[in-house]
Amino acid sequence: MDSAMEAHDRAVARIAEDVKEFYARKEPFRIYHGSTNTTRKSQFEREQVIDTSGLDHILQFDAVNKTVLVEPNVPMDALVEATLKHGFLPPVVMEFPGITVGGGFAGTAGESSSFRWGFFDRTINRIEMVLPDGQVLMASKAENADLFFGAASSFGTLGITTLLKIQLVEAKSHVRLTYYPVESVAHAQKAIDVATEDDTITYLDAIMFSSTFGVVCIGRLTDDVGGAKIQGFTKRSDPWFYLHVKQLMTNRIMPTEEAIPIVDYLFRYDRGAFWIAVYSFSYFMTPFNRITRWILDYYMHTRVMYLALHKSGLSSQYIIQDVAIPYSRAPEFMQYLETEFNQHPIWLCPLKQNGKGTHTLQLKKTNRETPERMLNFGVWGPGPKAKDAFVAWNRKLELKVDELGGQKWLYAHTYYTEQEFDDIYNRKEYEGLREKYNASYLPTVYDKVKVDFAKEEKAIKESWVAWLSMLFWSIWPLAGLYGVYKAFRGGDYLLPKAKKKCFKKVCFDVPKEE
Repeated sequence: MDSAMEAHDRAVARIAEDVKEFYARKEPFRIYHGSTNTTRKSQFEREQVIDTSGLDHILQFDAVNKTVLVEPNVPMDALVEATLKHGFLPPVVMEFPGITVGGGFAGTAGESSSFRWGFFDRTINRIEMVLPDGQVLMASKAENADLFFGAASSFGTLGITTLLKIQLVEAKSHVRLTYYPVESVAHAQKAIDVATEDDTITYLDAIMFSSTFGVVCIGRLTDDVGGAKIQGFTKRSDPWFYLHVKQLMTNRIMPTEEAIPIVDYLFRYDRGAFWIAVYSFSYFMTPFNRITRWILDYYMHTRVMYLALHKSGLSSQYIIQDVAIPYSRAPEFMQYLETEFNQHPIWLCPLKQNGKGTHTLQLKKTNRETPERMLNFGVWGPGPKAKDAFVAWNRKLELKVDELGGQKWLYAHTYYTEQEFDDIYNRKEYEGLREKYNASYLPTVYDKVKVDFAKEEKAIKESWVAWLSMLFWSIWPLAGLYGVYKAFRGGDYLLPKAKKKCFKKVCFDVPKEE
């Protein structure tokens, strides 16, 4: 029987051959992973994709060097389950179990351990890539370093990452989580600064429930829970994390501690998708209480919610943005949100740019110097109903973040003009890498993340089907019901369905025509 690595090499060789065909025609392609955790509208044409969805295996553990070799489409929950069996954990684990290793590497993912380790891509030691001309290369800090650092956060525009070696840390059974009440963002920052200097602290984030009430969550990995109450967050009968924290800490002035099983802690925000799922209850005018959350629990997990979000089209009506702001400007940004957003909770997550390593990044991602430490704001909630007002609100947010010297994560709707985007992000070095590695014919990062108004308006003007579709989505609650129906049915939400043609009872797929 062939080894897992031999099977991997064969799969990569097939992908490389497909890429060579696109390269020979200089025809752009998109990478189909089989899932996405972006909120942008995503649908690929079958004849224009390289299918990497089969690269979803964990291949090799190295207990001596504390590393694991994985393919890019391994999701976080599968990775955590597998590494725990060997007594290890990834140092940065994204909070949604369906986020993949490749997605975290390509999309600038951070979590509550990122104050210590930096973004997820900083925990990757080595990658294998299929370049846009079909070459297969290995890249690391010491080998093809410009490609290694450039590929991180490049959204697949420098090639296809097919293998990643992840650094691991020793695991423990629980997280002792201390809830520390704060009265403002400035107060939260002081608590975060103190916690950052404590080497025993592994995890750190905060939730602002109002401008005057928040909770900083300080976690330590441990096998000794002592007399602490054990609290879970993954079972149907468990509370949603943010609701539990709010109820526990309202009117408290002193810190409180609980012990949380490690998996429950890492994916504590999965049920309810932080608090985004609460808006689905108000959308359907459904009571929001423990009973309805228990009944609808299946639909409240992020994998199901992302499917419903994409199929319903409702992502274009909700503000879902993550932005990193320099510590010194964080109170100013919070004041901006109090005036312009006026919704809570707001998630706070301290970030360290370069992680634990002493290396400096070989590719400067932005055109400005950014501080080593930034504070991430999770800004999630209903936006203005009118399309023009919705776009205007998001553009104003983007300009405010830029004014404060911050940075916006590009998994979400992006409204920059191309010139604005180029003023912020380092297009010169990025394009130099694309030329060096024959990637110039592929879509750019801007091409992949922008909201294409011209294309959408053209489709509506030229197609009565698109016009009817727009009308359909505008009628309450048809869009939401359709999203729930598709979530219940399951299936692929990225590739359009192929038509079937049959000849003498033999059926085959025909790609959908535009």
